[in-house]
Amino acid sequence: MAPQLDTVDPGLYPIGTVSELTGVNAITLRAWERRYGLFEPVRKASGHRLYTQQHIDQINRVVGLLERGLRIGQVRARLDAEQARAASGTGTPQALWHRYLERMVAGVVQFDETALEEAYGDALAIYPVKTVTEELLTPLLMELGRRWENGEGTVAEEHFFGCYLRSKLGARFHHRVRAEDGPKLLLACLPGDRHETGLLLFALAANDAGYHTIVLGADMPLEELPAAARKTRCAAIVLSGLIAPAATTLENELTDTVEQCDVPVFIGGRASVDAYDALKRTRAEPLGTDVETGLARMGEILNA
Repeated sequence: MAPQLDTVDPGLYPIGTVSELTGVNAITLRAWERRYGLFEPVRKASGHRLYTQQHIDQINRVVGLLERGLRIGQVRARLDAEQARAASGTGTPQALWHRYLERMVAGVVQFDETALEEAYGDALAIYPVKTVTEELLTPLLMELGRRWENGEGTVAEEHFFGCYLRSKLGARFHHRVRAEDGPKLLLACLPGDRHETGLLLFALAANDAGYHTIVLGADMPLEELPAAARKTRCAAIVLSGLIAPAATTLENELTDTVEQCDVPVFIGGRASVDAYDALKRTRAEPLGTDVETGLARMGEILNA
Protein backbone atom coordinates (compact mmCIF):
# COMPACT_ATOMS: atom_id res chain seq x y z
CA MET A 1 0.00 0.00 0.00
CA ALA A 2 1.22 3.48 -0.81
CA PRO A 3 2.26 5.56 2.22
CA GLN A 4 -0.27 8.14 3.41
CA LEU A 5 0.25 11.63 4.82
CA ASP A 6 -1.89 14.53 5.93
CA THR A 7 0.22 17.50 4.82
CA VAL A 8 1.97 18.20 1.52
CA ASP A 9 5.76 17.98 1.67
CA PRO A 10 7.57 20.58 -0.49
CA GLY A 11 9.12 17.72 -2.48
CA LEU A 12 5.75 16.24 -3.46
CA TYR A 13 3.67 17.30 -6.46
CA PRO A 14 -0.03 16.82 -7.34
CA ILE A 15 -1.06 14.84 -10.38
CA GLY A 16 -2.00 17.95 -12.39
CA THR A 17 1.52 19.35 -12.02
CA VAL A 18 3.08 16.02 -13.01
CA SER A 19 0.76 15.77 -16.01
CA GLU A 20 1.84 19.17 -17.33
CA LEU A 21 5.54 18.53 -16.72
CA THR A 22 5.59 15.11 -18.41
CA GLY A 23 2.92 15.57 -21.08
CA VAL A 24 1.01 12.51 -19.80
CA ASN A 25 -2.61 13.15 -18.87
CA ALA A 26 -3.94 12.27 -15.44
CA ILE A 27 -6.16 9.42 -16.70
CA THR A 28 -3.17 7.74 -18.33
CA LEU A 29 -1.02 8.20 -15.22
CA ARG A 30 -3.67 6.48 -13.10
CA ALA A 31 -3.88 3.63 -15.63
CA TRP A 32 -0.10 3.19 -15.64
CA GLU A 33 -0.21 2.98 -11.85
CA ARG A 34 -3.22 0.67 -11.42
CA ARG A 35 -3.01 -1.59 -14.45
CA TYR A 36 0.74 -1.81 -15.06
CA GLY A 37 2.28 -0.97 -11.67
CA LEU A 38 4.83 1.38 -13.20
CA PHE A 39 5.08 3.52 -10.04
CA GLU A 40 3.41 3.95 -6.67
CA PRO A 41 2.58 7.55 -5.72
CA VAL A 42 2.36 8.79 -2.17
CA ARG A 43 -1.23 9.11 -0.97
CA LYS A 44 -2.69 11.78 1.27
CA ALA A 45 -5.19 10.62 3.87
CA SER A 46 -7.84 12.10 1.55
CA GLY A 47 -6.73 9.69 -1.19
CA HIS A 48 -5.14 12.31 -3.45
CA ARG A 49 -2.00 11.19 -5.28
CA LEU A 50 1.31 13.02 -4.80
CA TYR A 51 4.52 12.41 -6.74
CA THR A 52 8.25 12.86 -6.10
CA GLN A 53 10.93 13.98 -8.53
CA GLN A 54 11.89 10.31 -8.85
CA HIS A 55 8.34 9.55 -10.01
CA ILE A 56 8.61 12.31 -12.60
CA ASP A 57 11.94 10.90 -13.84
CA GLN A 58 10.37 7.43 -14.07
CA ILE A 59 7.39 8.74 -16.05
CA ASN A 60 9.73 10.50 -18.48
CA ARG A 61 11.63 7.23 -18.85
CA VAL A 62 8.37 5.40 -19.67
CA VAL A 63 7.49 8.03 -22.28
CA GLY A 64 10.94 7.59 -23.85
CA LEU A 65 10.50 3.82 -24.10
CA LEU A 66 7.08 4.20 -25.70
CA GLU A 67 8.50 6.63 -28.25
CA ARG A 68 11.13 4.02 -29.14
CA GLY A 69 8.43 1.52 -30.06
CA LEU A 70 7.73 -0.48 -26.89
CA ARG A 71 4.13 -1.27 -26.03
CA ILE A 72 2.94 -0.13 -22.61
CA GLY A 73 2.50 -3.76 -21.54
CA GLN A 74 6.21 -4.37 -22.17
CA VAL A 75 7.51 -1.41 -20.21
CA ARG A 76 7.31 -2.91 -16.70
CA ALA A 77 9.39 -5.93 -17.75
CA ARG A 78 11.90 -3.64 -19.48
CA LEU A 79 12.29 -1.43 -16.40
CA ASP A 80 12.66 -4.46 -14.12
CA ALA A 81 15.28 -5.98 -16.43
CA GLU A 82 17.24 -2.73 -16.56
CA GLN A 83 17.19 -2.44 -12.78
CA ALA A 84 18.34 -6.05 -12.37
CA ARG A 85 21.17 -5.61 -14.89
CA ALA A 86 22.28 -2.40 -13.24
CA ALA A 87 22.27 -4.05 -9.81
CA SER A 88 24.26 -7.06 -11.05
CA GLY A 89 26.68 -5.01 -13.15
CA THR A 90 26.06 -7.15 -16.21
CA GLY A 91 24.20 -6.89 -19.46
CA THR A 92 23.77 -4.13 -22.02
CA PRO A 93 23.06 -1.39 -22.74
CA GLN A 94 21.63 -0.02 -19.49
CA ALA A 95 24.20 -1.74 -17.30
CA LEU A 96 26.91 -0.14 -19.44
CA TRP A 97 25.40 3.32 -18.88
CA HIS A 98 25.18 2.54 -15.17
CA ARG A 99 28.90 1.74 -15.10
CA TYR A 100 29.75 4.94 -16.98
CA LEU A 101 27.66 6.82 -14.45
CA GLU A 102 29.43 5.19 -11.50
CA ARG A 103 32.84 5.98 -13.04
CA MET A 104 31.98 9.64 -13.53
CA VAL A 105 30.51 10.02 -10.03
CA ALA A 106 33.70 8.47 -8.63
CA GLY A 107 35.76 10.90 -10.72
CA VAL A 108 33.85 13.85 -9.25
CA VAL A 109 34.20 12.60 -5.67
CA GLN A 110 37.95 12.08 -6.15
CA PHE A 111 38.47 15.34 -8.12
CA ASP A 112 39.98 13.18 -10.84
CA GLU A 113 39.64 14.90 -14.22
CA THR A 114 41.47 12.05 -15.96
CA ALA A 115 38.87 9.56 -14.74
CA LEU A 116 36.06 11.84 -15.93
CA GLU A 117 37.72 12.26 -19.32
CA GLU A 118 38.25 8.52 -19.75
CA ALA A 119 34.65 7.60 -18.88
CA TYR A 120 33.18 10.38 -21.04
CA GLY A 121 35.54 9.53 -23.91
CA ASP A 122 34.75 5.82 -23.71
CA ALA A 123 31.03 6.57 -24.00
CA LEU A 124 31.53 8.92 -26.95
CA ALA A 125 33.67 6.30 -28.71
CA ILE A 126 30.65 3.96 -28.83
CA TYR A 127 27.59 6.20 -28.93
CA PRO A 128 26.67 9.48 -30.70
CA VAL A 129 26.86 12.64 -28.61
CA LYS A 130 23.05 13.02 -28.42
CA THR A 131 22.74 9.54 -26.91
CA VAL A 132 25.55 10.21 -24.44
CA THR A 133 23.81 13.40 -23.37
CA GLU A 134 20.47 11.64 -22.83
CA GLU A 135 21.77 8.44 -21.25
CA LEU A 136 24.80 9.69 -19.28
CA LEU A 137 25.08 13.45 -18.77
CA THR A 138 21.44 14.10 -17.87
CA PRO A 139 21.26 11.19 -15.36
CA LEU A 140 24.65 12.26 -14.00
CA LEU A 141 23.40 15.79 -13.30
CA MET A 142 20.35 14.34 -11.55
CA GLU A 143 22.48 12.00 -9.46
CA LEU A 144 24.87 14.76 -8.43
CA GLY A 145 21.90 16.98 -7.63
CA ARG A 146 20.53 14.30 -5.31
CA ARG A 147 23.94 13.90 -3.65
CA TRP A 148 24.25 17.62 -2.98
CA GLU A 149 20.62 17.84 -1.82
CA ASN A 150 21.12 14.95 0.63
CA GLY A 151 24.38 16.36 1.98
CA GLU A 152 26.52 13.61 0.40
CA GLY A 153 28.27 15.97 -2.02
CA THR A 154 30.25 19.16 -1.40
CA VAL A 155 30.44 22.63 -2.92
CA ALA A 156 34.00 21.84 -4.03
CA GLU A 157 32.76 18.79 -5.96
CA GLU A 158 30.02 20.89 -7.56
CA HIS A 159 32.50 23.55 -8.71
CA PHE A 160 34.95 20.93 -9.99
CA PHE A 161 32.40 19.10 -12.09
CA GLY A 162 30.70 22.29 -13.24
CA CYS A 163 34.00 23.63 -14.57
CA TYR A 164 34.77 20.35 -16.34
CA LEU A 165 31.38 20.01 -17.99
CA ARG A 166 31.12 23.67 -19.00
CA SER A 167 34.38 23.31 -20.92
CA LYS A 168 33.04 20.24 -22.73
CA LEU A 169 29.63 21.67 -23.51
CA GLY A 170 31.12 25.05 -24.37
CA ALA A 171 33.31 23.44 -27.04
CA ARG A 172 30.31 21.60 -28.48
CA PHE A 173 28.25 24.77 -28.43
CA HIS A 174 30.97 26.78 -30.15
CA HIS A 175 31.31 24.24 -32.97
CA ARG A 176 27.61 23.51 -33.42
CA VAL A 177 25.92 23.90 -36.79
CA ARG A 178 23.77 26.98 -36.24
CA ALA A 179 20.11 26.83 -37.19
CA GLU A 180 20.06 30.39 -38.53
CA ASP A 181 16.59 30.16 -40.07
CA GLY A 182 14.84 28.58 -37.10
CA PRO A 183 12.78 30.37 -34.42
CA LYS A 184 15.05 32.29 -32.05
CA LEU A 185 15.28 31.38 -28.39
CA LEU A 186 16.85 33.67 -25.80
CA LEU A 187 18.31 31.49 -23.03
CA ALA A 188 19.68 32.43 -19.61
CA CYS A 189 19.92 31.28 -15.99
CA LEU A 190 17.64 32.76 -13.36
CA PRO A 191 19.05 35.50 -11.10
CA GLY A 192 21.54 34.13 -8.60
CA ASP A 193 21.85 30.80 -10.43
CA ARG A 194 25.30 30.07 -11.83
CA HIS A 195 24.64 26.45 -12.86
CA GLU A 196 24.97 26.74 -16.64
CA THR A 197 25.27 23.07 -17.56
CA GLY A 198 21.52 22.42 -17.75
CA LEU A 199 21.07 25.58 -19.80
CA LEU A 200 23.77 24.51 -22.28
CA LEU A 201 22.30 21.01 -22.59
CA PHE A 202 18.90 22.53 -23.41
CA ALA A 203 20.49 24.97 -25.88
CA LEU A 204 22.29 22.17 -27.71
CA ALA A 205 19.12 20.04 -27.89
CA ALA A 206 17.10 23.05 -29.07
CA ASN A 207 19.70 23.75 -31.75
CA ASP A 208 19.45 20.14 -32.94
CA ALA A 209 15.67 20.59 -33.06
CA GLY A 210 16.02 23.54 -35.45
CA TYR A 211 15.93 26.52 -33.09
CA HIS A 212 18.34 29.45 -33.35
CA THR A 213 19.71 29.75 -29.82
CA ILE A 214 21.11 32.90 -28.20
CA VAL A 215 22.66 32.11 -24.81
CA LEU A 216 23.15 34.86 -22.22
CA GLY A 217 24.59 32.58 -19.52
CA ALA A 218 24.43 32.57 -15.72
CA ASP A 219 22.80 34.90 -13.19
CA MET A 220 20.75 36.99 -15.62
CA PRO A 221 19.04 40.16 -14.34
CA LEU A 222 15.41 39.73 -15.31
CA GLU A 223 14.77 43.43 -15.93
CA GLU A 224 17.10 43.32 -18.96
CA LEU A 225 15.24 40.53 -20.74
CA PRO A 226 12.35 42.49 -22.31
CA ALA A 227 14.74 44.80 -24.19
CA ALA A 228 16.95 41.87 -25.22
CA ALA A 229 13.90 39.95 -26.46
CA ARG A 230 12.79 42.87 -28.62
CA LYS A 231 16.28 43.47 -30.01
CA THR A 232 16.80 39.81 -30.96
CA ARG A 233 13.20 39.35 -32.18
CA CYS A 234 13.13 36.02 -30.39
CA ALA A 235 10.15 33.68 -30.39
CA ALA A 236 10.53 32.84 -26.70
CA ILE A 237 12.67 33.26 -23.60
CA VAL A 238 13.91 30.14 -21.78
CA LEU A 239 15.25 30.50 -18.23
CA SER A 240 17.00 27.72 -16.34
CA GLY A 241 17.31 27.23 -12.60
CA LEU A 242 18.65 24.51 -10.33
CA ILE A 243 17.34 26.25 -7.21
CA ALA A 244 13.96 27.95 -6.95
CA PRO A 245 14.42 31.75 -6.81
CA ALA A 246 13.36 33.84 -3.83
CA ALA A 247 9.65 34.54 -3.45
CA THR A 248 10.20 38.25 -4.11
CA THR A 249 11.97 37.43 -7.37
CA LEU A 250 8.98 35.41 -8.51
CA GLU A 251 6.25 37.70 -7.25
CA ASN A 252 7.80 40.95 -8.44
CA GLU A 253 10.67 40.63 -10.94
CA LEU A 254 9.51 37.60 -12.91
CA THR A 255 5.90 38.74 -12.97
CA ASP A 256 6.98 42.14 -14.32
CA THR A 257 9.25 40.51 -16.91
CA VAL A 258 6.51 38.22 -18.22
CA GLU A 259 4.09 41.15 -18.46
CA GLN A 260 6.62 43.32 -20.35
CA CYS A 261 7.63 40.62 -22.85
CA ASP A 262 5.66 40.07 -26.03
CA VAL A 263 6.81 36.43 -26.21
CA PRO A 264 6.30 33.39 -23.94
CA VAL A 265 8.67 32.93 -21.01
CA PHE A 266 9.58 29.30 -20.17
CA ILE A 267 11.34 28.03 -17.03
CA GLY A 268 13.29 24.76 -17.02
CA GLY A 269 15.38 22.83 -14.53
CA ARG A 270 14.68 21.70 -10.98
CA ALA A 271 13.38 25.16 -10.07
CA SER A 272 10.51 24.69 -12.52
CA VAL A 273 9.34 21.70 -10.49
CA ASP A 274 10.00 23.00 -6.98
CA ALA A 275 8.33 26.38 -7.66
CA TYR A 276 5.74 25.11 -10.16
CA ASP A 277 2.65 26.75 -8.65
CA ALA A 278 4.40 30.07 -8.05
CA LEU A 279 5.69 30.10 -11.63
CA LYS A 280 2.25 29.44 -13.05
CA ARG A 281 0.96 32.46 -11.12
CA THR A 282 3.52 34.63 -12.92
CA ARG A 283 2.19 33.22 -16.25
CA ALA A 284 5.60 31.74 -17.05
CA GLU A 285 5.48 28.16 -18.38
CA PRO A 286 7.36 25.47 -16.38
CA LEU A 287 9.14 22.89 -18.55
CA GLY A 288 10.41 20.41 -15.94
CA THR A 289 13.78 18.70 -15.80
CA ASP A 290 13.66 16.44 -18.87
CA VAL A 291 15.14 18.21 -21.90
CA GLU A 292 13.23 16.36 -24.63
CA THR A 293 9.90 16.61 -22.81
CA GLY A 294 10.52 20.31 -22.19
CA LEU A 295 11.30 20.90 -25.86
CA ALA A 296 8.12 19.10 -26.88
CA ARG A 297 6.04 21.14 -24.42
CA MET A 298 7.60 24.39 -25.65
CA GLY A 299 6.98 23.43 -29.29
CA GLU A 300 3.31 22.74 -28.58
CA ILE A 301 2.84 26.18 -27.03
CA LEU A 302 4.77 28.07 -29.70
CA ASN A 303 2.92 26.27 -32.51
CA ALA A 304 -0.54 26.61 -30.95
